[in-house]
Amino acid sequence: MACRELDQRNQMMDMANQMIKDYGWMQSEIFRLQNRIYGGSLPMSTWGVAQYGIEAVMPKGSKGKSIDELKNLDSLENKRLARLNRYEAEVYILESLADSFQSEFQNIVYDCLLDRQTHRQIAAQLMTSKAQVQKCKKEILEQMIQSELIETFLLFGELDKFK
Repeated sequence: MACRELDQRNQMMDMANQMIKDYGWMQSEIFRLQNRIYGGSLPMSTWGVAQYGIEAVMPKGSKGKSIDELKNLDSLENKRLARLNRYEAEVYILESLADSFQSEFQNIVYDCLLDRQTHRQIAAQLMTSKAQVQKCKKEILEQMIQSELIETFLLFGELDKFK
């Protein structure tokens, strides 16, 4: 039983660590997906030539796309929306944890990690050793998985408070 709990704890720490690593590109992807889903129009590569006379006023349906193609577009948009919601939840969690750690040093290290700085860069900035930064990161990950917010997200993949 203890072995299983330890394995689950290590897996949660790995997932939290990966979330920190992914923070930068997730922000960029959120921006891209929001523009794609909510703002601007999709490129219309299937636009036809101008028509005149009776053909110009007759209803056209879906401009040559079948119902299956339209369903696939809807499915694709739904997948994008689901991905956007997951990324927004992860970024929300990571940002809500800022300044919530036990020491100011940990808060600074966490902020630097989200800014995608390497352990070496953080150590140079804080005038400490790389080993100290690595130890601090491990402490941060320990505190992260103890947070009810992130524990719920890592175990269930959802975030009720965010929705």
